[in-house]
Amino acid sequence: MQFKHLSLAALAATASAQNMNLTSVLTSNPDLSNLTSYVSLYPQMLMQLSNATNITILAPSNEAFNKFMNSSMGAAVKANDTALIQSVLMYHVLNGTHNSSSIMNTTSFIPTMLNNPMFANVTGGQRVEALMTGKNVTFFSGLLANSTVTKADMTFTGGVIHVIDNVLTVPQNISATAVAANLTSLAGALMNAKLVETLDTARDVTVFAPNNAAFQAIGSALPNMTTEELTRILEYHVCNGTVEYSSMLKNNTMLKTMNGDNLTVTMVNGTTFVNSAKVVMPDVLVANGVVHVIDNVLNPNMTMATPNPTASSQSAAFSGASSASNVPYTSGVATPTSVIMGGAGAAQSSAAGGAAKSSSKSGAAMPMRTGAIGAAALFAAGGAFINV
Repeated sequence: MQFKHLSLAALAATASAQNMNLTSVLTSNPDLSNLTSYVSLYPQMLMQLSNATNITILAPSNEAFNKFMNSSMGAAVKANDTALIQSVLMYHVLNGTHNSSSIMNTTSFIPTMLNNPMFANVTGGQRVEALMTGKNVTFFSGLLANSTVTKADMTFTGGVIHVIDNVLTVPQNISATAVAANLTSLAGALMNAKLVETLDTARDVTVFAPNNAAFQAIGSALPNMTTEELTRILEYHVCNGTVEYSSMLKNNTMLKTMNGDNLTVTMVNGTTFVNSAKVVMPDVLVANGVVHVIDNVLNPNMTMATPNPTASSQSAAFSGASSASNVPYTSGVATPTSVIMGGAGAAQSSAAGGAAKSSSKSGAAMPMRTGAIGAAALFAAGGAFINV
């Protein structure tokens, strides 16, 4: 009989929680007081969220907010940058009700309510990546920064709330992300080819971004290259009009690039190749799509290049090219203050999600593609947040 009473009490508590509106749930949780304060500053947005149905809110804890406010991005928030604050908050609201049990150990990319074109020039709203890692539910945002759920499945009339341990990083444009992610050769090459504005303002793009080592490996071929030749090569790394997250890439598929030529995707034992280049870091979210870091510069004159999956590294796609002593195209490019954990050029298995120790207090295993850049590097890359 006692168990029956306990069950009825639990059911009653669940029903009561489901009947609580958003404001009631937020104010009844002391660890969300900072979030509640900021949301309350925008009555229209609070009303929009309170009236919404079928949503998931990723609610940063007070500790997460304190870390955020002590960052460079937090300084912009303190300056009452309304557009930025609203963009950050709306990035934490996911379309659909996603209970923790619905997050699997394979990546999914969930649309959010962030639609500000500065940060979400993608059809259907900016995404977050969701993944179950061990026993933890983790969300990856801009620059692969991770936020782990510390308290899950708090229901309210409009959906569900998960408390997270870090404020999500709003994805930035391609050029700022390239610098912050230590893809400085690519950033410089885009400047030399005058493609920065074209790529930063394009809608729905997928970029296969060679790391610095890839550019350095063909360094001897670059000094005599014309601007037109460099432009054609860079455009061969961009698929415009489609955002191909890693979960969407399929074996033996062809993707049309900006210059009109095709790329071929090959999947071998969980490793992804594009032509003969290996994807060494997938799914770096940017304002207008996604970037996959690769270990080779693609050659539009070798569209049929194929990988050697058993090789530790792939041969350069530029015949006769040799390595340069210095990293090309980096003159005049800002120096990143840090790099994505594992290194933007470090080979890793995207399928297995190569484990690395987490920096969170839980000490749980996390994927190597955990971000370690944050807002400070983005500011160093060009102050994109301030110029909303």
